[in-house]
Amino acid sequence: MNTSSQEGGWVGRQLMRLERWVLTLLAATNRIRLPGPSVLPVAGAVVGLYSGLAAGLFANLIALVSGLVLGFPSLMDDRKELAEAFAEARWHLEYLIVGVPLGLSALVLARIILPGGPRDQVKRRLEVLGLLVLGALSLYYPLVAMAAVNSVLGQAEDVGRSIQELQPWLLPLLPMVGGLVVGRVLINRPETHGHGVPEVVKAVEREGRLSGHDGVMKLVASAITIGTGGSAGREGPIVFGGAAFGSEVGRTLGFTRRELAILLASGAGAGIAASFNAPIAGAIFAMEIILREFQLRVFSPIILASVTATMVGRGVMGNAAMIRRVTYSMVSGWEIVFYAMLGLVMGLLAYAFIRMMHGAEEFFEGKKPGGLSAFLGRQPRPLRAALGGLVVGCLALMHPVVWGTGHEYINEASARALSLTLLASGCLLKLVATSLTLGSGGSGGTFFPMTVMGALAGGAFGEVLHAVLPALTAPSGAYAMVGMGGAVAALTRGPLTGLMMVYELSGNYAIILPLMVTCTIASALCHTLVERRAGVDPHTLRRTPVRALVAWVEPVGPDLPAPALRERLLTAPVAALPVRGADGRLRGVVTASTLGERWREAGDASTVAALADLAHPVSEDTSVGDALAAMDTQLVDALPVLGDGQVGVVTRVGLERFLRGERRKPRAEPAFSATEIPR
Repeated sequence: MNTSSQEGGWVGRQLMRLERWVLTLLAATNRIRLPGPSVLPVAGAVVGLYSGLAAGLFANLIALVSGLVLGFPSLMDDRKELAEAFAEARWHLEYLIVGVPLGLSALVLARIILPGGPRDQVKRRLEVLGLLVLGALSLYYPLVAMAAVNSVLGQAEDVGRSIQELQPWLLPLLPMVGGLVVGRVLINRPETHGHGVPEVVKAVEREGRLSGHDGVMKLVASAITIGTGGSAGREGPIVFGGAAFGSEVGRTLGFTRRELAILLASGAGAGIAASFNAPIAGAIFAMEIILREFQLRVFSPIILASVTATMVGRGVMGNAAMIRRVTYSMVSGWEIVFYAMLGLVMGLLAYAFIRMMHGAEEFFEGKKPGGLSAFLGRQPRPLRAALGGLVVGCLALMHPVVWGTGHEYINEASARALSLTLLASGCLLKLVATSLTLGSGGSGGTFFPMTVMGALAGGAFGEVLHAVLPALTAPSGAYAMVGMGGAVAALTRGPLTGLMMVYELSGNYAIILPLMVTCTIASALCHTLVERRAGVDPHTLRRTPVRALVAWVEPVGPDLPAPALRERLLTAPVAALPVRGADGRLRGVVTASTLGERWREAGDASTVAALADLAHPVSEDTSVGDALAAMDTQLVDALPVLGDGQVGVVTRVGLERFLRGERRKPRAEPAFSATEIPR
């Protein structure tokens, strides 16, 4: 009896102890806080998962469309090959083992946490992230199966070579039909007609928002364009799609505008990483081209996004490098001079491509002089895109590099498998065909075509140089590889992106020095030519004072509460205010882009002193260039300005708008987005 009572008492004590542990655990979960900066790296990794899936899906869609238009074989006759393809597919079951428990744990934790107050945001973020992880897993394995099927169809890799099996009369017809279909698909969606990367950069500069639906439509339309023979690249749609998904995730999780921009850049960089199997280049692309800053706070989400996207892309598209590795070594020190000359050639080539592409757009839109341009401008978009596709198909009869992305000819150029005539003519025809495809209304990117043109032009340059100075120069394949990097650097005006992309693809450290020289010179030359053409006088930065661009406003004091500061910003002409210190002197600025994040961290009891950025004031006679340089040095997007008896503020947005040609005083800038600052 006593023994039973003791055992019952021991069990009761253990149950009570277990109950206390459970209550303690529940209390701990209810104290969990997930501020934006702490969730951002996880969100970046999830965005990378979907960017990798989008890259794999896009590549397989292109292969599927190509398989349909170039002759779809019967899978029933290839059942043995199909079974082998499924057996050799990269299923990566470890993703399932790791991902499912993580996703389910997040969902369970979201259910355990009690509702109310800040916990509601924690519950929502955990639930969204958990569902996204599980959703990525549910998409990954069907996509691997689709890749296995495409490998049997034989259209997954060397699409351009397959046109040799077509009847000549089909070459003009297929791109024409593709243009007609794409023009019809995008006829009521003008926001998806761009090349991808410029639209993402503009979204970051303005408000960091893109539509996920537009991203999907861009991928589908581009797959049709490229799969039917249109001369375009696949990286622009992937960049747009990845950025759009990052924007949608950020808005769902309630991030600030600044955090949205970082996630948007993470998705764009992840798309490049997955497309080229180059994670470092993807991360640098996001920071150098999209976000235009290298700061520690943006590293984690961008790098994690590039890593996860590359892992998923390798699982779906394979681990092999897009470009075959070529042995490289410098023959003599004189080659640095020749690579500098190659940089000039690549800069001019990229500038010619930009001018021709925009010229083709204006021609098909009826903005060029002449009756033919006016006639085309009156035609519906599907018909214009079809006419452009017809001309591109005719060019494909002259050189197969015109068909699709043409990236297989990069390997031909680097291996010296093409004659000088084929290299030069291929570069010229690819330039014209891509301009016509995109200018007439087709969908696709410019990144891949530019790499092809750079490789062909670099190979032609190397062939001539090696014929003249064989003892002082490497074979032309080396110049083809370096030319590819220089062309990318010139087109994007991002020397680090072009350099790191080719370095990762080549896997040869010896190529670094030529790449550094060529990419730097090509980027600088194209940037100078584009800015001069855009009407920005190089001397404007030095001789124009900021006086006419200042918004003269009453500064705020350091003790102004956050709610009152919010009301001041809402009624201000620009999204920034100058800040006075306790001694009455100008000490800094407070901007809408950083206010929401800091307010959430500091709470409603915070004041201007905790929310402002320190910044030294400038005079109204300071030049535009010096003001921008001061912003870069002090890591701010606005500066307080001292005038003749008055105080104001000048913003980076206003100065950049002035340099783009809007010579009037900046119009009012929206201060807040709907979810940026809590009420």
